[in-house]
Amino acid sequence: MKLSTTLAVLLCFVVSKTVLSQSMNPAILSSKWNAQWVSVPNEPAKDYGVYHFRKSFELTETPSSFIIHVSADNRYKLYVNERLVSLGPARGDLYYWNYETVDIAPYLLTGKNTVAAVVWNEGDVRPEAQITERTAFILQGDTKKEEILNTNNTWKCIRNKAYYPLTGIGYTSYYVAGPGEMIDMHRTIKNWLVNNFDDGTWANALKIDRGNPKGITNATGWMLVPSSLPQMELTTQRFTATRMVKGINIPATFPANPTAVTIPANTTASLLLDQSFLTNAYITLNLSGGDRAGISLTYTESPMVNVGNTYQIVKPNRNEVNGYKFVGRKDSITADGTTNQSFTTLAYRTFRYVLLNITTKEQPLVIEDIYSTFTGYPFKLNAKLQSTDPELQQILDIGWRTARSCAMETYMDCPYYEQLQYIGDGRIQALISYYNSGDDRLARNALNQMDHSRLAEGVTLSRHPSFTRQIISTFSLWYIAMLHDYWMYRNDAGFVKDKLDGVRQVLAFFGKFQQADGSLKNPPYWKFVDWINKNSLDKKGWDFGQPPKDDNGNSSILDMQLMWTYQQAAEMEAKLGMPVYAQQYRARAAQLKQTIQNKYWVAGKGLYADTKDKNTYSQHANSLAILSGMTAGTNTISLAKKLEADTSLVNCTIYFKYYLHQALVKGGLGNHYLNWLDVWRNNIKMGLTTWAEISDLEHNRSDCHAWGASPNIEFFRTVLGIDSYAPGFAKIKIEPHLGKLESVSGQIPHPNGTVSVSYAKSGNKWMISIALPAKTSGVFVWKGKRYLLKGEKNELSI
Repeated sequence: MKLSTTLAVLLCFVVSKTVLSQSMNPAILSSKWNAQWVSVPNEPAKDYGVYHFRKSFELTETPSSFIIHVSADNRYKLYVNERLVSLGPARGDLYYWNYETVDIAPYLLTGKNTVAAVVWNEGDVRPEAQITERTAFILQGDTKKEEILNTNNTWKCIRNKAYYPLTGIGYTSYYVAGPGEMIDMHRTIKNWLVNNFDDGTWANALKIDRGNPKGITNATGWMLVPSSLPQMELTTQRFTATRMVKGINIPATFPANPTAVTIPANTTASLLLDQSFLTNAYITLNLSGGDRAGISLTYTESPMVNVGNTYQIVKPNRNEVNGYKFVGRKDSITADGTTNQSFTTLAYRTFRYVLLNITTKEQPLVIEDIYSTFTGYPFKLNAKLQSTDPELQQILDIGWRTARSCAMETYMDCPYYEQLQYIGDGRIQALISYYNSGDDRLARNALNQMDHSRLAEGVTLSRHPSFTRQIISTFSLWYIAMLHDYWMYRNDAGFVKDKLDGVRQVLAFFGKFQQADGSLKNPPYWKFVDWINKNSLDKKGWDFGQPPKDDNGNSSILDMQLMWTYQQAAEMEAKLGMPVYAQQYRARAAQLKQTIQNKYWVAGKGLYADTKDKNTYSQHANSLAILSGMTAGTNTISLAKKLEADTSLVNCTIYFKYYLHQALVKGGLGNHYLNWLDVWRNNIKMGLTTWAEISDLEHNRSDCHAWGASPNIEFFRTVLGIDSYAPGFAKIKIEPHLGKLESVSGQIPHPNGTVSVSYAKSGNKWMISIALPAKTSGVFVWKGKRYLLKGEKNELSI
């Protein structure tokens, strides 16, 4: 049966619900595979290229299971009888190269079957997060019956010469998320997925090397490991509106409903489509006619102010489009004049707006339909908050969209510009996952990958996977804090114990740069803390996100972060590791505490200075002072009040407010939490649908940065008061900070079930209901008084 291209594209996004890791043949993990890595002969190994692979085979009956293992370099989409069954591989590095395990039995037929893949390598313009060896594809059957599909020279293959990379985003910025696609429909290969497609002229695949599971003798190249992650979610979504139209008229139902739009011959037209919120999605554009017509799709997070040069980002309210320009990553298509032309991006795009620019030649062009398919890590929202204040739900919804938009096969700092998994961002993202979803697989994957990134000198990379090595030494300390979070919130002590040797190596690295008094002196690499004064001439000693330091290279912020990390490492070593390390780390923390007090405390101001010169003061230093235990009792309360009220302090941006707010809560000011959300309220006023990278919304680069979604933690940890009180969340502490709220309830997922709370004021009494998982105890703290909680239902009237 001949399947139209349009229908094939629609079908390609119906993904198997069984695309998950299965029980597999143990030999797949420990023995060299019979399947070969293959490529297309006479094509470059490392350059940009898009390739198709096919294998047809016969079955006398449909099997109950048919498990295969599949991977590629750089990326693949795998189809069985025209149905998409797997996308991958999940990003890693050559020492941990992921393969996906799929049971394709639901898609097999009696008689002829075809398994086909598109594999692409984006060469030197590939995303920064994409590590590579060379273009290659591999598929291994799990047992003898499935080995009929093993990749070897019986597979047919060809290069699709219609594709070229389209680089740049139209303005100067740090952009490393990969190129757009330029495709000429005259040259593309059509109907290649169809079962009866004639691939007789295609070449036989070129064998490279057998598959090598990680750890076997003489393994080289890709060291294969099973992916620990599920397949990404794929959900069809439609644009909500056309915001601008030039050169043509369009039906009122377009684009919210499938509606044909005709662009006459010899016409130049523009359409600005609005998704109404920022999203990650594969665009699908179905066309007819329009031979040699040019169509470009420009993907933007935001309108831009036209300032007349490419070196300045200036953004208005994100809902306003009139008078502004739309520039960004772009795809370009040349139509071939036939019916049922269809373009779907190989990789997802990030956008709120899509600008279509169309120029037709002698033949009219018909846009049959345009829509997108959302993709992302398949998190499910299992937390709830109900209150009388609708703004809280709006902030939670935007935060959840932000977190989901920055979660794919890894956490990402931002989906549009970088798509890189940074430790500083990842710590906050993991806590959002614990509190909002309970799914910790992506967090565990991140901790593994950061551990894998460690260099011989002990420090981790700032981000991984990444083909360019970048070191932010302070992020290595946040890695230890992120591991400590996992230990406290997930019941998985063995996983944490396995990481302690890496913790020791990181701290040994920092130990080399401690002076006799314990203070750090000029530790190397990028010492990023926060994007302070990023666009200001008044930097107050801050340099490219790094805190001020004195002539000796000392910084209170770095010393306090190191002291706090020693404390966290000591706690893990005492319970899971070696007591001698716990003792050593406690001693180093105690020494640092005395040094910090002597060097940076200014009694007359009641504050800690950023350096021993005592000429700059920041929220950062004083937040870390509270969090690291520099103060206790009434001194903590006094410092927290200064921290909240002193407008002369260098302010934290949206990222570091995560730490500022924890410090203020620890200082007894948690009931003010809902008053501290002006940055988030400003985002909403400026029309953002995800949280921006920095607090300066007019000059902000990324409109989607998950490190700003900390309210999705604190609405549950601070406002509702639900927190871990022992490693593994084995005990639960409930200490609400309700502010002016008089009726609020909610729940979060817990390793043992669900924690739910309800607070309602009735006259002078509070009616409080708390439900803990069975056999999980806790404590409730209310105005300094403690009440023991038992598993399951607890009712209080206070």
